[in-house]
Amino acid sequence: MLEPGTKAPDFTLPDQDGTMHSLAQYRGRKVILYFYPKDSTPGCTKQACAYSERLPQIREAGAVVLGVSKDSVASHRRFADKYGLAFTLLADPERQVIEAYDVWKEKKNYGKVSMGVVRTTYLIDEEGVIVRASDKVKTADDADTMLNAVQG
Repeated sequence: MLEPGTKAPDFTLPDQDGTMHSLAQYRGRKVILYFYPKDSTPGCTKQACAYSERLPQIREAGAVVLGVSKDSVASHRRFADKYGLAFTLLADPERQVIEAYDVWKEKKNYGKVSMGVVRTTYLIDEEGVIVRASDKVKTADDADTMLNAVQG
């Protein structure tokens, strides 16, 4: 995981509509950048829906939410449509950004070891510097935790 005080690596990825987004375009705004394992799974859905519910307050606090997984643009579109998600989901099937942010790790599940995305949330300030990083994310609480951090 990247540490607070680190300059956030810039990137350019497509969203659920195929529109390209780069971190640099959000300069001047706080960015909640969260990485999650897979669209439409229970924990990821709970986390995404909570962000969607808190989006008006997050925007009011001057921040934007970007969710990133290795799912495709089409998968993100289905996920966003199914749950009415009102924020940007970025597709990183090549794992370039996932690896740049150090969230591709060995995971153990029921004794089985595999590589995957470790659920991680970063708060990036208006200058592009990571000010908060957490890899101990509770899906139901992450949006509230980050809203409180943005409101400061």
